[in-house]
Amino acid sequence: MDNETITEKKARPSNKTHGSKIDIGKIQELVKKVKNSELQVSEIIFLTSYPPRECGIATYSKDLERALSEKFGQSFTLKVFPLESKSERHQYPKGIEHVLNTNNALDFQKASHRINSDPNVGLVLIQHEFGLFKDSENAFLEFLEFLDKPIAITFHTILPEPTAELKRNVQRMSSLSDAIIVMTRTSAEILVRTYGVRADKITVIPHGTHLVSYENKDVLKEKYGLSGKKVLSTFGLLGPGKSIETTLTALPSIIAEFPETIFLIIGRTHPTIVKEEGEVYRDFLEAKIHELGITDHVRFINEFVPLDALLEYLQLTDIYLFTSKDPHQAVSGTFSYALSCGCPVISTPIPHALKVLQNDAGIVFDFEDSVQLGLAIVKLLENYEARHKLSLNGLNTSATSAWENSAIAHAKIFEELAKDIRLKYRKPPINLKHIKKMTTEVGMIQFSKINRPDIESGYTLDDNARALIVFCQHYQLTGHASDLKYIKIYFNFIQCCFRHDGTFLNYVDKDYQFTEQNHPENLEDACGRAIWALGYLLSIAEQFPEAYRGIEDNARFVFEEAIKEMEGVHSPRSMAFVIKGLYHYSHASDSKCMNSLVTKFADRLVQMYRHESKDDWKWFESYLTYGNAILPHAMLMAYTMTLNGDYWKIAKASFDFLLSKIMTGNSIRVISNKNWLQSDEKLDQEFKGGEQPIDVAYTILALGFFHGIFPDATYDIKMQGAFNWFLGENPLKQTIYNPCTGGCYDGLELHNVNLNQGAESTLSYLLARMAFEDFPLQ
Repeated sequence: MDNETITEKKARPSNKTHGSKIDIGKIQELVKKVKNSELQVSEIIFLTSYPPRECGIATYSKDLERALSEKFGQSFTLKVFPLESKSERHQYPKGIEHVLNTNNALDFQKASHRINSDPNVGLVLIQHEFGLFKDSENAFLEFLEFLDKPIAITFHTILPEPTAELKRNVQRMSSLSDAIIVMTRTSAEILVRTYGVRADKITVIPHGTHLVSYENKDVLKEKYGLSGKKVLSTFGLLGPGKSIETTLTALPSIIAEFPETIFLIIGRTHPTIVKEEGEVYRDFLEAKIHELGITDHVRFINEFVPLDALLEYLQLTDIYLFTSKDPHQAVSGTFSYALSCGCPVISTPIPHALKVLQNDAGIVFDFEDSVQLGLAIVKLLENYEARHKLSLNGLNTSATSAWENSAIAHAKIFEELAKDIRLKYRKPPINLKHIKKMTTEVGMIQFSKINRPDIESGYTLDDNARALIVFCQHYQLTGHASDLKYIKIYFNFIQCCFRHDGTFLNYVDKDYQFTEQNHPENLEDACGRAIWALGYLLSIAEQFPEAYRGIEDNARFVFEEAIKEMEGVHSPRSMAFVIKGLYHYSHASDSKCMNSLVTKFADRLVQMYRHESKDDWKWFESYLTYGNAILPHAMLMAYTMTLNGDYWKIAKASFDFLLSKIMTGNSIRVISNKNWLQSDEKLDQEFKGGEQPIDVAYTILALGFFHGIFPDATYDIKMQGAFNWFLGENPLKQTIYNPCTGGCYDGLELHNVNLNQGAESTLSYLLARMAFEDFPLQ
């Protein structure tokens, strides 16, 4: 169906003479109307079951709504229309104005009229499960037919062997919808093969999962009174379809091998089942537990567990059990949540499990086969390494399904269907939690495993220099006294790396000893980063309270001694870092004039540029590698200090050349570390993986600085676009920043995001994020 269009009347030319009086009031009112229309955000009607209703789709919809709002709240608004029935009536939170009673055909008509008559509505998103529209399918189909807005429908269940009537209904729903969302590739294939739905209408968006700040399993077990236990668990609204008895029957053989085993059954009985049957199924399970003599090994958690507690229960679980006996269950949110929490999973062969667990992310057993299940559990409990492998594989498998990524995939559909929606990513608040977690009393640890600091990786000058800049900027921005502790830690690390010959060492092990890695490597870049960080520290040191002013004197000594030794450096990036350090140092109180040194390094870069550049290659080297943007950035800084016109011209020409290679419109694709770009090669647009946060961050810093000098050159727009790379506007359409931990993933690989959140990546993200705050030119 065509979208409704609204035509505004154009003002007719006035026939009045030039001497006529102008109605200022009318003009002001017209301007006001225009501004309001520009500020109006398109609405998306969200037709779904919704909390406080207790069902899987209600929980799913609340999570999706939250993710979309946090990610794209400035792009559109979601207006929830909760689905109710005679037996399901609830009090909804403030802001929900309308409900739809699925037992009342008139409600469908009223809803469609209300939606059609609202010019702000750009799209209708519907969550479909056959039970939600029980006995009202015809009214629902007429509702779809009457709508003249674009429709996106999510099918939560697709039956592979439908009745003739069900098949006709699904086909009609599909024909009336502009986009169809399913959660597995199998469901998409069934829609095409069995129902004849066009493949180009279908998008697969996996069931969302929550990002988790992974905690210590033993600490969580102690918190919930499970210390020393081997924990098996399952969760969800309880009902016969979950076949919990399959696990209960297997437990005696498991307990014989592992007497410390306990099985957690988390969740209330499904409210619909309670209304129709009472607690018959739970009573049956309790009787079976008593009959098997395993009372001390089973714990019911008979409540609708809050999300935070649920994620902790899953994290402390040694093996998660999914025992559904429904072979047609397309997808399970509980299964997905368990994978995302790092649970080794043993599951029956529902289509979702067969697809997701095929890459050694879990184990599949036959429906209702307690013997198979018991053997699989014992084998896993005997082998920690096997459980750990399943856990890591599950985490990598489920990473794409994070709610943040689900929001991106949904929003792309909205943008395509609704003519007035233009996606604008919302910048997350600045979060230093992960940096602080990575920092000991010595400095910032180099690597992490997922979000857990890996002390075995030791420390580097590189990371602690970047960390010093981040905390100096945060202190500038907030004045938080707590930042000073970290500024002192990182500066002390840099000072300890400073040698009597005026150079720095880079690598320090977990025992705080310099490693052999310092000797064969060229450390010029690391030394340059230290100069950059010290220069920045000195530029803000006068803001420190008296108790911390001693840092300034020590930093000045190290900076001025080290800068002498750097005069012989010829590495282009090292020289660029030094120029940046000198730029910031020039803003420090009582700083010495070092423009002659700036000129020396800038002239060397000019010489490199003139040697390598040609008509189609405006660059300092014969290749583009890593950290490219710091070179033109430093050149423009040199210009602001010396007013040398050659620096200005080369900075502008080289930066625009770089942007022509790494940006398409306002989207960034930095040079892959899999294959540097040589001057005699044509840029290959095919994505190869190997895109690193540090390259994006350096580009954003440079774009911000160039915008300050060239405000009309759209650098600010490109800066916003480049930052969206961290938020999901990248080749994988996945978030690189983890808002749960405050960490940043280590980069884009060919098929997946590297889930480790090391120092370099997280600091790079924060440098990029803080570039949008109100700082002086940087």
